Amino acid sequence: MTVKIITIDGPSGSGKGTLAAKLAERYQFHLLDSGALYRILGLSLSKKNLIESLDSQLEKAVDIAINLDIKFVVGEQGTQILLDNENVTNTIRTEVVGELASKVAAIPELRQALVARQNAFAQEPGLVADGRDMATAIFPQAQAKIYLTASAESRAQRRVNQLQAMGLDVKISDILANIEARDKRDMERVVAPLKPASDAYIIDSSELSIDEVFELMTTYIDQQLVN
Repeated sequence: MTVKIITIDGPSGSGKGTLAAKLAERYQFHLLDSGALYRILGLSLSKKNLIESLDSQLEKAVDIAINLDIKFVVGEQGTQILLDNENVTNTIRTEVVGELASKVAAIPELRQALVARQNAFAQEPGLVADGRDMATAIFPQAQAKIYLTASAESRAQRRVNQLQAMGLDVKISDILANIEARDKRDMERVVAPLKPASDAYIIDSSELSIDEVFELMTTYIDQQLVN
């Protein structure tokens, strides 16, 4: 039987993570936050002092990527992310780790090391996969493909609100600069650049609430999963 797969791709701060979790709960599907994998790998490599020497330590970094012990635990507090049974949910959402993730994602060997891990998430009753290349590179067979975008300014404001809620003191100018730089790097990278799949349903969430976007998504998904 073909596993039902919903992909949500888009740039950082577009709301993919929140909506993917809501969709996984609605449809009772497994959840894959692929961006978290890159963030976790970036964090792990940084802790092992390998992030600045990836060229010379690539084989070791690939081995670490293949053997990452990661779990997504969905509960009342939202999706909790465990690395080696340590809760790193908040740690990996910082801008510093986001930059590490973008560096990791630009290296073909490390991306390939995480492909098998991502594919393993496609199990019954279904999967919601959130990332930047889920529909174009990892799950091109997905029945429902969504590309969620928003203006850089609105995404920066959302990140500021999110980080301030975590008790962090941040400036929107710094966040905006990071988002614009990351967008450029993600869109211009040679391997699996950030772009919508040719058959993706594109939603611009700049002026929409989470509930409004969720309604658009579920209407589209219900049609796609039935067909």
